Amino acid sequence: MDEMESILLYDENGEEVSFDIITKIDIKDKEYLIVIPSDAVEEDEEAIALRIDKDEKGEDVLAVVEDDEELAIVSEAFEAVSTLDLLN
Repeated sequence: MDEMESILLYDENGEEVSFDIITKIDIKDKEYLIVIPSDAVEEDEEAIALRIDKDEKGEDVLAVVEDDEELAIVSEAFEAVSTLDLLN
């Protein structure tokens, strides 16, 4: 992504929080977004992995990846994509 897209999500207090989408990753039959808070001051702000699931109506919903194994797989894929982006 050349220009960062942003999404608005709600935190645990119901407050809107803007996130910049770093990249979208497809792993097997699942899709993930890697995001950082839009107001991140430091360049090394920790990224958040969000899995794109479907609700009962078939609409996209985002879920934070909390499972350690799944997070490791997504992190590894993100690092590989980031490395490829740096080489191009």
